Amino acid sequence: MKRADIEGKRILITGATGQFAKPLVAAYAGKAEVFAAARFGKPEDRAEIEAMGATPVRIDLSDPSSLDAIPTVDYVVNAAVAKTGDFDRDLRENAEGVGFLIAKCRDAKAFVHISTTGVYDYQGPVPRKESDPLGDNHRSMFPTYSIAKIAAESVCRFAAKSYGVPTTIARMSVPYGDNGGWPYYHLLMMQGGVPITIHPEGPNLYNPLHVDDYAEKIPYLLGAATTDVVTTNFGGSQAASVEEWCAYIGELTGLKPVFQEDVAAFGALAIDTSRMHQLIGETKVDWRDGMRRMIQALAPDAIKTAA
Repeated sequence: MKRADIEGKRILITGATGQFAKPLVAAYAGKAEVFAAARFGKPEDRAEIEAMGATPVRIDLSDPSSLDAIPTVDYVVNAAVAKTGDFDRDLRENAEGVGFLIAKCRDAKAFVHISTTGVYDYQGPVPRKESDPLGDNHRSMFPTYSIAKIAAESVCRFAAKSYGVPTTIARMSVPYGDNGGWPYYHLLMMQGGVPITIHPEGPNLYNPLHVDDYAEKIPYLLGAATTDVVTTNFGGSQAASVEEWCAYIGELTGLKPVFQEDVAAFGALAIDTSRMHQLIGETKVDWRDGMRRMIQALAPDAIKTAA
């Protein structure tokens, strides 16, 4: 395993106001010179980024001319994503956007593109390998998402090889932490008595990835980057199902999850972690500890006293 030495370096993080990337800005701002890129449509977002000690950079990946605002950097983590449901817009921002971004940052030492396990074709609970078939996985909820992400990976490979930029494509599972994530929405649904839709072919397995782990592992993904472009799964070392973590949330809160089976629901997307472990090592946060911490941070009153 090789870790990129990010300390004291200049790092660009795109999608910086999003749920995944904002904790990265906070984690790295005290170690490196962080340039946090986003649209910054809200003044409070810019103020929050500045309070973290990072430099806001206003860009729009659908507008290549806006990338002129990006300074010279050592490393890039591209976590920007568009899922408006408009194919023209989402392909332009996700796919063409990453190509223009790599062209702009062609002198970077390494580039990490955050993709998703949502690029895989549904194959039941079997863990997905990086070589497994791709498909339009998330059509039922996000019509453009999987296709735009697959297109983005292809453009990313083309641009990285064309400009000689060492790159890692990381297909991320379910990110979560003290700032929320999919399991937190399940808690809110349980509190509201809303049925949680699951695929009938269970268990609906994923590899939830805690913010502490992905903040620690990103430098290793940067260190793994090559000009041939490395593609790896990126999730927690432990697999857990939606059914399992909702039951655990129920243990902590006294709430009872109500599941509703639907063949159109997202199915299992567990990952084969072999390549990931070889490149960046195992993650550390037990998913149960992570879920408990998440609830303590966001809904402390929901936890039973005896839990």
